[in-house]
Amino acid sequence: MGEHAVVYGRPALAAAVDLRLAVHVSPLAEAIVRLDLPCLPHAEELSWSALRGYARATRESWREYSREPEPERFRAVRGDDPAHIVKAALGEAEAFLGEAEPSGVALRVESQLPIGSGFGSSAATAVGVIAAYLSFRGTKFDPGLIERLALEAERRQHGLPSGIDTATVLEGGLLWARRLPSGPLETERAVLRSPVLSHLRVYDTGTPPEPTGAVVAAVRGRRDADLALHERLLDRIEAAVRAFRDELAGEGENQAHIVQLVRECEACLEALGVVPKAVRDVVRRIESEGGAAKISGAGSLAGPGAGSLLVYHPEPERISGWSFLQPFHFHPVHLGAEGLRLETDA
Repeated sequence: MGEHAVVYGRPALAAAVDLRLAVHVSPLAEAIVRLDLPCLPHAEELSWSALRGYARATRESWREYSREPEPERFRAVRGDDPAHIVKAALGEAEAFLGEAEPSGVALRVESQLPIGSGFGSSAATAVGVIAAYLSFRGTKFDPGLIERLALEAERRQHGLPSGIDTATVLEGGLLWARRLPSGPLETERAVLRSPVLSHLRVYDTGTPPEPTGAVVAAVRGRRDADLALHERLLDRIEAAVRAFRDELAGEGENQAHIVQLVRECEACLEALGVVPKAVRDVVRRIESEGGAAKISGAGSLAGPGAGSLLVYHPEPERISGWSFLQPFHFHPVHLGAEGLRLETDA
Protein backbone atom coordinates (compact mmCIF):
# COMPACT_ATOMS: atom_id res chain seq x y z
CA MET A 1 0.00 0.00 0.00
CA GLY A 2 1.50 3.32 -1.13
CA GLU A 3 3.56 1.78 -3.94
CA HIS A 4 3.38 4.80 -6.28
CA ALA A 5 3.45 7.39 -3.50
CA VAL A 6 6.74 6.07 -2.06
CA VAL A 7 8.51 7.17 -5.27
CA TYR A 8 7.73 10.77 -4.23
CA GLY A 9 8.81 10.59 -0.60
CA ARG A 10 5.54 9.36 0.89
CA PRO A 11 5.36 6.28 3.16
CA ALA A 12 4.41 2.80 2.04
CA LEU A 13 3.73 -0.62 3.54
CA ALA A 14 5.11 -3.76 1.89
CA ALA A 15 4.90 -7.41 2.87
CA ALA A 16 7.07 -10.23 1.58
CA VAL A 17 5.22 -13.24 0.13
CA ASP A 18 6.27 -16.88 0.45
CA LEU A 19 6.57 -17.50 -3.29
CA ARG A 20 10.27 -18.32 -3.36
CA LEU A 21 12.94 -17.66 -5.96
CA ALA A 22 16.18 -19.65 -5.82
CA VAL A 23 19.49 -18.82 -7.51
CA HIS A 24 22.07 -21.61 -7.85
CA VAL A 25 25.69 -20.79 -8.75
CA SER A 26 28.27 -23.46 -9.55
CA PRO A 27 31.77 -23.44 -11.12
CA LEU A 28 32.56 -24.16 -14.76
CA ALA A 29 35.93 -25.29 -16.12
CA GLU A 30 35.66 -22.88 -19.06
CA ALA A 31 35.80 -19.13 -18.30
CA ILE A 32 32.27 -18.39 -19.55
CA VAL A 33 28.84 -17.58 -18.10
CA ARG A 34 26.09 -20.15 -18.54
CA LEU A 35 22.57 -18.94 -17.77
CA ASP A 36 19.69 -21.34 -17.19
CA LEU A 37 16.34 -19.62 -16.60
CA PRO A 38 13.63 -22.30 -16.80
CA CYS A 39 10.94 -19.94 -15.52
CA LEU A 40 11.09 -17.92 -18.77
CA PRO A 41 12.19 -20.39 -20.35
CA HIS A 42 15.60 -19.22 -21.57
CA ALA A 43 19.17 -20.52 -21.66
CA GLU A 44 22.37 -19.13 -23.13
CA GLU A 45 26.13 -19.01 -22.84
CA LEU A 46 28.20 -15.85 -23.16
CA SER A 47 31.69 -14.61 -22.43
CA TRP A 48 32.53 -12.39 -19.50
CA SER A 49 33.47 -9.73 -22.04
CA ALA A 50 29.98 -9.89 -23.56
CA LEU A 51 28.37 -9.71 -20.13
CA ARG A 52 30.45 -6.68 -19.18
CA GLY A 53 29.56 -5.00 -22.46
CA TYR A 54 25.86 -5.61 -21.86
CA ALA A 55 26.06 -4.23 -18.32
CA ARG A 56 27.95 -1.12 -19.50
CA ALA A 57 25.51 -0.46 -22.33
CA THR A 58 22.43 -0.73 -20.11
CA ARG A 59 24.12 1.42 -17.45
CA GLU A 60 24.75 4.17 -19.98
CA SER A 61 21.23 3.89 -21.41
CA TRP A 62 19.85 4.30 -17.90
CA ARG A 63 21.96 7.41 -17.32
CA GLU A 64 20.52 8.94 -20.48
CA TYR A 65 17.01 7.99 -19.37
CA SER A 66 17.47 9.40 -15.84
CA ARG A 67 18.18 12.86 -17.29
CA GLU A 68 14.79 12.85 -19.06
CA PRO A 69 12.67 9.97 -17.68
CA GLU A 70 10.13 9.43 -20.43
CA PRO A 71 8.51 6.10 -21.41
CA GLU A 72 10.15 6.04 -24.85
CA ARG A 73 13.61 6.53 -23.36
CA PHE A 74 12.96 3.75 -20.87
CA ARG A 75 12.32 1.25 -23.66
CA ALA A 76 15.94 1.70 -24.74
CA VAL A 77 17.06 0.81 -21.21
CA ARG A 78 14.88 -2.27 -20.85
CA GLY A 79 15.24 -3.68 -24.35
CA ASP A 80 13.80 -7.11 -25.10
CA ASP A 81 16.48 -9.49 -23.81
CA PRO A 82 14.65 -12.12 -21.70
CA ALA A 83 17.69 -12.41 -19.40
CA HIS A 84 17.96 -8.64 -18.96
CA ILE A 85 17.62 -8.39 -15.16
CA VAL A 86 19.89 -11.42 -14.63
CA LYS A 87 22.63 -9.93 -16.81
CA ALA A 88 22.24 -6.49 -15.22
CA ALA A 89 22.49 -7.96 -11.71
CA LEU A 90 25.41 -10.25 -12.49
CA GLY A 91 27.15 -7.36 -14.28
CA GLU A 92 26.80 -5.10 -11.22
CA ALA A 93 28.17 -7.81 -8.91
CA GLU A 94 31.10 -8.59 -11.22
CA ALA A 95 31.92 -4.90 -11.67
CA PHE A 96 31.97 -4.42 -7.89
CA LEU A 97 34.44 -7.27 -7.45
CA GLY A 98 36.62 -5.93 -10.27
CA GLU A 99 37.81 -9.37 -11.28
CA ALA A 100 40.49 -9.29 -13.97
CA GLU A 101 39.82 -12.79 -15.31
CA PRO A 102 36.81 -14.38 -13.61
CA SER A 103 36.50 -18.13 -13.70
CA GLY A 104 33.46 -19.68 -15.33
CA VAL A 105 30.08 -19.95 -13.62
CA ALA A 106 26.79 -21.66 -14.25
CA LEU A 107 23.84 -19.70 -12.90
CA ARG A 108 20.34 -21.14 -12.63
CA VAL A 109 17.26 -19.20 -11.49
CA GLU A 110 14.15 -21.09 -10.38
CA SER A 111 11.10 -19.06 -9.41
CA GLN A 112 7.54 -19.49 -8.17
CA LEU A 113 6.84 -15.77 -8.73
CA PRO A 114 4.67 -14.53 -11.61
CA ILE A 115 6.83 -12.37 -13.87
CA GLY A 116 5.92 -8.72 -14.46
CA SER A 117 2.77 -8.84 -12.32
CA GLY A 118 3.60 -6.79 -9.24
CA PHE A 119 4.96 -9.66 -7.17
CA GLY A 120 8.53 -8.32 -6.97
CA SER A 121 10.04 -10.91 -9.30
CA SER A 122 12.72 -8.59 -10.70
CA ALA A 123 13.79 -7.45 -7.21
CA ALA A 124 13.92 -11.07 -6.05
CA THR A 125 16.02 -11.94 -9.11
CA ALA A 126 18.41 -9.02 -8.62
CA VAL A 127 18.87 -9.69 -4.90
CA GLY A 128 19.20 -13.43 -5.43
CA VAL A 129 21.70 -13.24 -8.28
CA ILE A 130 23.90 -10.67 -6.55
CA ALA A 131 23.83 -12.38 -3.15
CA ALA A 132 24.53 -15.80 -4.67
CA TYR A 133 27.38 -14.60 -6.89
CA LEU A 134 29.10 -12.56 -4.16
CA SER A 135 28.83 -15.52 -1.80
CA PHE A 136 30.19 -17.85 -4.50
CA ARG A 137 33.23 -15.58 -4.88
CA GLY A 138 33.82 -15.59 -1.11
CA THR A 139 32.58 -12.08 -0.29
CA LYS A 140 31.41 -11.62 3.29
CA PHE A 141 27.63 -11.36 3.56
CA ASP A 142 26.73 -7.67 3.60
CA PRO A 143 23.00 -6.82 3.26
CA GLY A 144 23.76 -3.14 2.66
CA LEU A 145 26.05 -3.96 -0.25
CA ILE A 146 23.57 -6.42 -1.74
CA GLU A 147 20.78 -3.85 -1.47
CA ARG A 148 22.87 -1.14 -3.15
CA LEU A 149 23.94 -3.35 -6.07
CA ALA A 150 20.46 -4.84 -6.47
CA LEU A 151 18.90 -1.38 -6.64
CA GLU A 152 21.32 -0.52 -9.45
CA ALA A 153 20.17 -3.61 -11.33
CA GLU A 154 16.53 -2.73 -10.61
CA ARG A 155 17.09 0.67 -12.22
CA ARG A 156 17.87 -1.11 -15.49
CA GLN A 157 14.57 -2.99 -15.13
CA HIS A 158 12.23 -0.30 -13.76
CA GLY A 159 13.87 3.06 -14.46
CA LEU A 160 13.49 4.98 -11.20
CA PRO A 161 12.29 2.42 -8.63
CA SER A 162 11.73 3.42 -5.02
CA GLY A 163 13.79 0.51 -3.68
CA ILE A 164 10.95 -0.85 -1.57
CA ASP A 165 10.81 -4.16 -3.47
CA THR A 166 14.53 -4.71 -2.98
CA ALA A 167 14.35 -3.92 0.74
CA THR A 168 11.36 -6.22 1.24
CA VAL A 169 13.01 -9.12 -0.57
CA LEU A 170 16.11 -8.70 1.60
CA GLU A 171 14.48 -8.18 4.98
CA GLY A 172 11.22 -10.07 4.62
CA GLY A 173 8.29 -9.53 6.96
CA LEU A 174 6.20 -6.35 6.91
CA LEU A 175 8.06 -3.10 6.26
CA TRP A 176 7.24 0.58 6.72
CA ALA A 177 9.26 2.51 4.17
CA ARG A 178 9.86 6.12 3.19
CA ARG A 179 12.40 7.83 0.95
CA LEU A 180 14.38 10.45 2.86
CA PRO A 181 14.84 13.96 1.41
CA SER A 182 18.54 13.11 1.03
CA GLY A 183 17.68 10.24 -1.31
CA PRO A 184 17.99 6.81 0.36
CA LEU A 185 15.02 4.68 1.36
CA GLU A 186 14.50 4.31 5.09
CA THR A 187 12.78 1.14 6.29
CA GLU A 188 11.68 -0.28 9.60
CA ARG A 189 9.69 -3.27 10.76
CA ALA A 190 6.01 -2.47 11.03
CA VAL A 191 4.21 -3.61 14.16
CA LEU A 192 1.77 -6.40 13.37
CA ARG A 193 -0.80 -7.48 15.95
CA SER A 194 -4.00 -7.47 13.90
CA PRO A 195 -5.09 -10.55 11.91
CA VAL A 196 -5.84 -8.37 8.85
CA LEU A 197 -2.98 -9.67 6.68
CA SER A 198 -4.19 -13.24 7.04
CA HIS A 199 -7.62 -12.16 5.75
CA LEU A 200 -6.31 -10.56 2.55
CA ARG A 201 -6.46 -12.66 -0.61
CA VAL A 202 -4.03 -12.24 -3.51
CA TYR A 203 -5.07 -12.70 -7.14
CA ASP A 204 -3.19 -12.20 -10.41
CA THR A 205 -5.25 -10.25 -12.96
CA GLY A 206 -2.71 -10.91 -15.72
CA THR A 207 0.61 -9.50 -16.83
CA PRO A 208 0.45 -5.79 -17.74
CA PRO A 209 1.42 -5.02 -21.35
CA GLU A 210 3.90 -2.36 -20.18
CA PRO A 211 6.98 -2.85 -17.99
CA THR A 212 6.86 -1.24 -14.55
CA GLY A 213 9.34 1.43 -15.61
CA ALA A 214 7.05 2.63 -18.39
CA VAL A 215 4.10 2.88 -15.98
CA VAL A 216 6.17 4.80 -13.40
CA ALA A 217 7.45 7.13 -16.13
CA ALA A 218 3.89 7.77 -17.36
CA VAL A 219 2.76 8.66 -13.83
CA ARG A 220 5.70 11.03 -13.54
CA GLY A 221 4.68 12.68 -16.81
CA ARG A 222 1.12 13.18 -15.55
CA ARG A 223 2.50 14.58 -12.31
CA ASP A 224 4.52 17.14 -14.24
CA ALA A 225 1.40 18.10 -16.18
CA ASP A 226 -0.75 18.66 -13.05
CA LEU A 227 1.37 18.83 -9.92
CA ALA A 228 -1.44 20.10 -7.65
CA LEU A 229 -3.76 17.20 -8.51
CA HIS A 230 -0.94 14.69 -8.07
CA GLU A 231 -0.02 16.07 -4.64
CA ARG A 232 -3.65 15.88 -3.50
CA LEU A 233 -3.75 12.22 -4.49
CA LEU A 234 -0.48 11.56 -2.67
CA ASP A 235 -1.88 13.25 0.45
CA ARG A 236 -4.89 10.92 0.34
CA ILE A 237 -2.72 7.84 -0.17
CA GLU A 238 -0.42 8.82 2.68
CA ALA A 239 -3.35 9.32 5.06
CA ALA A 240 -4.75 5.90 4.14
CA VAL A 241 -1.38 4.17 4.48
CA ARG A 242 -0.78 5.67 7.92
CA ALA A 243 -4.27 4.67 9.05
CA PHE A 244 -3.74 1.15 7.71
CA ARG A 245 -0.47 0.88 9.65
CA ASP A 246 -2.36 1.84 12.81
CA GLU A 247 -4.94 -0.84 12.07
CA LEU A 248 -2.22 -3.47 11.67
CA ALA A 249 -0.67 -2.47 14.99
CA GLY A 250 -3.99 -2.83 16.84
CA GLU A 251 -5.20 -5.97 18.56
CA GLY A 252 -8.50 -6.26 16.70
CA GLU A 253 -9.84 -5.71 13.20
CA ASN A 254 -12.04 -2.73 12.39
CA GLN A 255 -13.51 -4.30 9.28
CA ALA A 256 -15.46 -1.27 8.08
CA HIS A 257 -12.37 0.91 8.39
CA ILE A 258 -10.21 -1.62 6.51
CA VAL A 259 -12.74 -1.66 3.67
CA GLN A 260 -12.72 2.14 3.58
CA LEU A 261 -8.90 2.39 3.50
CA VAL A 262 -8.42 -0.21 0.77
CA ARG A 263 -11.10 1.47 -1.34
CA GLU A 264 -9.47 4.86 -0.81
CA CYS A 265 -6.08 3.66 -2.03
CA GLU A 266 -7.66 1.97 -5.04
CA ALA A 267 -9.58 5.14 -5.93
CA CYS A 268 -6.34 7.13 -5.87
CA LEU A 269 -4.56 4.56 -8.05
CA GLU A 270 -7.43 4.74 -10.52
CA ALA A 271 -7.10 8.54 -10.54
CA LEU A 272 -3.39 8.12 -11.28
CA GLY A 273 -4.41 6.15 -14.38
CA VAL A 274 -2.76 2.82 -13.50
CA VAL A 275 -5.87 0.61 -13.19
CA PRO A 276 -7.33 -0.45 -16.58
CA LYS A 277 -11.07 -0.70 -17.12
CA ALA A 278 -11.25 -4.50 -17.00
CA VAL A 279 -9.75 -4.49 -13.50
CA ARG A 280 -11.80 -1.49 -12.38
CA ASP A 281 -14.94 -3.39 -13.34
CA VAL A 282 -13.91 -6.35 -11.19
CA VAL A 283 -13.12 -4.05 -8.27
CA ARG A 284 -16.60 -2.51 -8.56
CA ARG A 285 -18.11 -6.01 -8.35
CA ILE A 286 -16.08 -6.71 -5.21
CA GLU A 287 -17.24 -3.43 -3.69
CA SER A 288 -20.87 -4.23 -4.51
CA GLU A 289 -20.44 -7.40 -2.43
CA GLY A 290 -19.33 -5.33 0.56
CA GLY A 291 -15.61 -5.89 0.05
CA ALA A 292 -12.65 -3.90 -1.20
CA ALA A 293 -9.72 -4.49 -3.53
CA LYS A 294 -6.68 -2.66 -4.82
CA ILE A 295 -3.95 -3.42 -7.28
CA SER A 296 -0.60 -4.10 -5.63
CA GLY A 297 2.35 -2.92 -7.68
CA ALA A 298 2.73 -0.53 -10.58
CA GLY A 299 -0.50 -1.54 -12.30
CA SER A 300 -1.06 -0.95 -16.00
CA LEU A 301 -1.80 1.86 -18.44
CA ALA A 302 -3.74 -0.18 -20.99
CA GLY A 303 -4.55 -3.57 -19.56
CA PRO A 304 -6.50 -5.76 -19.58
CA GLY A 305 -4.23 -7.21 -16.86
CA ALA A 306 -2.79 -5.06 -14.07
CA GLY A 307 -0.82 -7.66 -12.11
CA SER A 308 -1.56 -8.52 -8.51
CA LEU A 309 -4.82 -7.63 -6.81
CA LEU A 310 -5.35 -7.59 -3.02
CA VAL A 311 -8.91 -8.51 -2.05
CA TYR A 312 -10.53 -7.98 1.35
CA HIS A 313 -13.94 -8.82 2.78
CA PRO A 314 -15.15 -8.88 6.40
CA GLU A 315 -16.07 -12.51 5.74
CA PRO A 316 -12.99 -13.71 3.81
CA GLU A 317 -14.41 -17.17 3.16
CA ARG A 318 -16.92 -15.56 0.77
CA ILE A 319 -14.21 -14.37 -1.62
CA SER A 320 -13.47 -17.80 -3.11
CA GLY A 321 -17.14 -18.16 -4.09
CA TRP A 322 -17.27 -15.11 -6.36
CA SER A 323 -17.52 -16.31 -9.95
CA PHE A 324 -16.17 -13.04 -11.37
CA LEU A 325 -12.79 -13.78 -9.76
CA GLN A 326 -12.55 -17.26 -11.27
CA PRO A 327 -10.68 -16.11 -14.43
CA PHE A 328 -7.82 -14.84 -12.22
CA HIS A 329 -5.18 -17.04 -10.66
CA PHE A 330 -5.42 -17.19 -6.87
CA HIS A 331 -2.16 -17.30 -4.90
CA PRO A 332 -2.61 -18.73 -1.38
CA VAL A 333 0.37 -16.79 -0.09
CA HIS A 334 1.48 -15.89 3.42
CA LEU A 335 2.01 -12.14 3.75
CA GLY A 336 5.01 -11.20 5.87
CA ALA A 337 7.20 -14.16 4.92
CA GLU A 338 10.95 -14.67 5.35
CA GLY A 339 13.35 -12.62 3.22
CA LEU A 340 16.73 -13.52 1.71
CA ARG A 341 18.33 -16.77 2.84
CA LEU A 342 21.78 -18.06 1.85
CA GLU A 343 22.50 -21.77 1.62
CA THR A 344 25.73 -23.59 0.75
CA ASP A 345 25.84 -27.15 -0.53
CA ALA A 346 27.81 -29.48 1.72
